[in-house]
Amino acid sequence: MIVRIEKADYKGDFTIHFLFSDKKELEIDFSAFLKSAKNPMVTKYLDKKLFKNFTLEDGDIHWNEYELCFPIWDLHEGKV
Repeated sequence: MIVRIEKADYKGDFTIHFLFSDKKELEIDFSAFLKSAKNPMVTKYLDKKLFKNFTLEDGDIHWNEYELCFPIWDLHEGKV
């Protein structure tokens, strides 16, 4: 089964609510991932204005033309 992200809503801070094509819903907090990152290309998304400016395209979520992205299946499992 191919799983896609149907909907992604910014909930505040670094949390996004996901609805997947199999109707599974999850809220994922990305703060621990962002705060532990060492790469400045990732840590710049600690700026909430940048973080909440994601794009949902073809069932995938990304930031700034795939500068930051995550495997859909990992997100489906609640892993970041």
